Amino acid sequence: MSLPETQTLYFEDVRVGMRETYIKHVRSSDVVGFAEISGDRNPIHLSEHFAAKTPFGGRIAHGLYTASLISAVIGTRLPGPGAIYISQTLRFLAPVRIGDDVAASVEIVELVEKGRRAKLRCECRVGDTLVLEGEAEVKIPARPAA
Repeated sequence: MSLPETQTLYFEDVRVGMRETYIKHVRSSDVVGFAEISGDRNPIHLSEHFAAKTPFGGRIAHGLYTASLISAVIGTRLPGPGAIYISQTLRFLAPVRIGDDVAASVEIVELVEKGRRAKLRCECRVGDTLVLEGEAEVKIPARPAA
């Protein structure tokens, strides 16, 4: 299992334009595990026989599995442990297939002093293909008093 390395950034550490990426290889066991956790057992994710008859021609990962990779970046890298999700928008643009390498990235596009919040541009790519895009708002902890 490969988990992203963590780094903790406080509101005082972050700047507009900062960007972090996490790359995840999508395995069949990931998709099956996500189905177990989420309860979404749509056969397009679990049955090659069923999925072969769809426009995708084979199994695809859950859209929210792909979106969860954005959460991994926010919770472990930018801004990292202690970040609190406020909101997230998502647009699913292309399927993610078992065997794909997904690059999930977040970039700080705005900082709001009041409430120590950041607005983030979020995207997931498979190679050059943008498969998911959206925006998030997160609350970032302040640096603890010494």
